[in-house]
Amino acid sequence: MQKSIGIVGVTGFVGGYLARALVEHGYRVVGFSRAGGGVGDAVQEWRKSGEWDFSGLHGLINLAGERIDQRWTEENRKKFADSRIGLTGEIGAAIRTMPESQRLKVWVNASAVGFYGDRGEMELDENSARGEGYLADLCVGWEQAVRDAGMDGVRTVIVRIGVVMGRGGMAWDRLRGIFALGLGGRLANGKQWMPWIHIADLVEAMIFCLENERMSGVVNGVSPEALRNEEFTKQLAAALKRPAIFAVPGWALRLLLGEFGTFLTGGQRVYPRALQSGGYEFRHAKLQSALKELL
Repeated sequence: MQKSIGIVGVTGFVGGYLARALVEHGYRVVGFSRAGGGVGDAVQEWRKSGEWDFSGLHGLINLAGERIDQRWTEENRKKFADSRIGLTGEIGAAIRTMPESQRLKVWVNASAVGFYGDRGEMELDENSARGEGYLADLCVGWEQAVRDAGMDGVRTVIVRIGVVMGRGGMAWDRLRGIFALGLGGRLANGKQWMPWIHIADLVEAMIFCLENERMSGVVNGVSPEALRNEEFTKQLAAALKRPAIFAVPGWALRLLLGEFGTFLTGGQRVYPRALQSGGYEFRHAKLQSALKELL
């Protein structure tokens, strides 16, 4: 019997790729959205966000979250929290009200490498302690909302996602546009570590977590190749055959983006130990491979 997987945030960048990948893996996709539509024929059934009808689902993947790459005003901070902590809490409460025999078997919930804060040269894996700062606080609350659900019989996986590289995604489309014009360059001194992952690996890793009983708890959704921003910049410029001479000073990032700009001058040297020990094989473990596919 074909298993049904629900996706919250299915109309977003990652959600669209994930829906199509799940169909290719033989699943039936149920999309949760306020409006519906946006990912072609990959979603076979639409259900309304907020009402949270999870009946008949084998698994659920929650990708919802307001874009973090904007000024962290009080209004936006409320949106960040409501769309992550608040919504995740609603999902957990809805699952908990279902009879245990009818509950979904696995719940995969997004988080972010912002959990680790700015950690300099420290090597980080899933067992590393939380960092400091606003984003770390946000991610801690987001993940705690999953843990607070505390449901018997539901395996939970929390995927801490890095910078996602994929066509149609904001990170890749912005970077390619800037570098194609010859205006690219490192951020601040470029020494900060930049955890990244190709979209194909992110969605396949999520499906891997869905399908493998041994995968539970925290999983880092990043490539095994840790790169500094200056090396990332160098490889991207070379792939596009463009110079990368316009370094963006830290003060300019802070002026343009506020606290988010400050966050970009820090970094996290994160490794995907859980995926690797679980047996997941990356399609694009090296940035060179990822760029070749993207271009």
